Amino acid sequence: MSKKTEQQKQTVSLVLGSGGARGLAHIGVIHWLEESGYEIKSISGCSIGAMVGGVYAAGKLNELEDWMCSITKMDMANLLDISWGNGGIFKGDKVIDTLKNLIGDTQIENLPMPFTAVAADMVTQKEVWINKGSLFDAIRASISLPLFFTPVKRKGKLLIDGGVLNPVPIAPTFDDHTDLTIAVNLGAPLLKENEEASQTEEEVEKEGWGKFQQNIKKFIDKYSSGEDAQEKDWSMYQIADRAFDTMQSSIARMKIATYPPDVEIKIARNSCGTLDFDRTEHMIKLGYKRAQEAFATSNKIV
Repeated sequence: MSKKTEQQKQTVSLVLGSGGARGLAHIGVIHWLEESGYEIKSISGCSIGAMVGGVYAAGKLNELEDWMCSITKMDMANLLDISWGNGGIFKGDKVIDTLKNLIGDTQIENLPMPFTAVAADMVTQKEVWINKGSLFDAIRASISLPLFFTPVKRKGKLLIDGGVLNPVPIAPTFDDHTDLTIAVNLGAPLLKENEEASQTEEEVEKEGWGKFQQNIKKFIDKYSSGEDAQEKDWSMYQIADRAFDTMQSSIARMKIATYPPDVEIKIARNSCGTLDFDRTEHMIKLGYKRAQEAFATSNKIV
């Protein structure tokens, strides 16, 4: 496939969905779009989609990719800072501070393209579109996965992960004057093992609760007491995460059916576990491949 010339480039509003480590596929999608001659003019993202999209908008995607490709499960466990009864197991400050040091914070208004991070207001039960202020403050609010990270207080609102209400936030792009709206859905139907799924349906129910989760539990155990209570609390989180993931997938299907994008790039729910951030390279390659496949089967000019 030859690259398009500058005159032929189609402009894109890119919508990056939520879904934990599956969102590393967003990096591969972006690479394919750029290599294929598309020009990304605006980004709307939720949770991991807000993180990848915001970093890309800041021109620092390569730095994020290099860091994520080098990270191990133990590195991730060491980045988790325990919270004490504030609505989540972890505060999330160490993750955001690490990204700030690596990439540098900026104001969203100063980005070279429009960017919106989507969060959810716990009180009003409405979406909150963050398109002004600190980029990483917006990302932190959008990634506030219920029970895992503590909610974020912002302008009198208590914000959690936007995936609760809109895991594929297409609406913020409605006023964009671009040629295409491309949405990356991380909650696509399960793949069978012979379709390159990394997990079987039975394994996805366990959602990769392996070494990484054991490391997290050990981390929690350092600061807690009462083994029975710890086991119960962690089991409750696993159940809540599975319910949240199932809910997101259902909402995503409804949102896309109501506001269909020009191209939907589908990443199956069992492509990797929610917390499998050590599978970065695999997911980047998968995102690249799924983008290529999505355009090959659409009626859009590639």
